[in-house]
Amino acid sequence: MNIDFIKLNKMAIYGGLIAMCISGLGAFLLGNISGYEAKQLIGASLDGINMLCNTIVLASATILALLLTLLGISTGTKTKLKDEHYAQVLKIAKFDTILFISALLMFQFFNLPIMEADNVPTAWFKYVYWASLFASSLISGMMVAIVLLLYGTITNIIKIVGLGKDHPLLSDEEAEE
Repeated sequence: MNIDFIKLNKMAIYGGLIAMCISGLGAFLLGNISGYEAKQLIGASLDGINMLCNTIVLASATILALLLTLLGISTGTKTKLKDEHYAQVLKIAKFDTILFISALLMFQFFNLPIMEADNVPTAWFKYVYWASLFASSLISGMMVAIVLLLYGTITNIIKIVGLGKDHPLLSDEEAEE
């Protein structure tokens, strides 16, 4: 990520970080837990983690498909947009693809029958538990960030195409007309 991307998308990045911190905060309030307690908590939260991963995989795949629609609207209008708009859409697509792959890998990891394995030391469950909390907080924060990035991009398109307002993303050729 370059500095310009961070400057232009502060709201989305901060929103994702806040969501990540809030979703991870509950876990840290539990304090230090033993391996046995972690194994029990993993067992209790496994369905929720799988549902979260499924939801994020579905949502991120849908977002990728909807980005194609956004590109169709962007190129199919009378207005000429700057390359910055398309670079923003490309960055959203990359970020969304990373989220898709991360959620899919997390889903696959938690479908391993680790809870039934007898040869896994109980102490390891504590680390698996903390890793699962961190990973679920991370993908939740990424999802919030992507939704906020999309909100910004869609707001710009509505202002330019729908409302016909002058906008910094309009190409110089369009602004002269």
